[in-house]
Amino acid sequence: MTPLLELRQVGKVFGGVIALRDVSLTVAAGEVACVLGDNGAGKSTLIKILSGVHRQDTGEYLVDGSPVRLAGPRDALDRGVATVYQDLAMIPLMSVWRNFFLGSEPTRGLGPLRRFDVARARRVAREELRAMGIDLRDVDQPVGTLSGGERQCVAIARAVHFGARVLILDEPTSALGVRQAAMVLRHVVRARDRGLGVVFVTHNPHHAHPVGDRFLLLNRGASLGEYPRTAITREELTSLMAGGAELEQLAHDLANPSET
Repeated sequence: MTPLLELRQVGKVFGGVIALRDVSLTVAAGEVACVLGDNGAGKSTLIKILSGVHRQDTGEYLVDGSPVRLAGPRDALDRGVATVYQDLAMIPLMSVWRNFFLGSEPTRGLGPLRRFDVARARRVAREELRAMGIDLRDVDQPVGTLSGGERQCVAIARAVHFGARVLILDEPTSALGVRQAAMVLRHVVRARDRGLGVVFVTHNPHHAHPVGDRFLLLNRGASLGEYPRTAITREELTSLMAGGAELEQLAHDLANPSET
């Protein structure tokens, strides 16, 4: 099958700083591709290239097997590539259904009589959230009253409703507790099961490994390899990210303080 999205040997330079160098990534329908790396690894630059904020300097960006040069984030959205950033692009004091349609409000009527179709917005938001397994008490409640995990899930459901075929998630579990992170991971799997390609960007291998089908590891802008789930364990992911030698040396130093 032709991948929904593919990067081939992509590079990006800012002045004299190499942000990405020869990075490749494949995202297929019904698959979660996890991008892992510590701070400064190049994850944010990769997200901005995927979402159309930046253009790559070298390499190819392909959608449905065809090379593209995205004109911006709207171009990416029109091609079915949606990004959910950490700030979620939500207004806390607005209701859930209002945030669900923020910037894409359904209307009724014509010309000067055209107005926001509030009843339809409420109904569709409720139905779409339930279809993703999100059962809120009331879609009229301010989105700021939801937990962090619930807000992430609303953002995911919103992207799916507006036609996302590839869903890019920017550190969706970084500020969440165990229970809320588990909620988000459950909805990542539901998005995958609906046939979406998901790019799950994180620095936490404990969250990535249970849901990932393939893993791209970044370190200082370079790829450490792309691995299928069957080829790498969670412990190996952690070791590659942190640097196995450094961890072994730290463990030795802590066990033998008299030698340091």
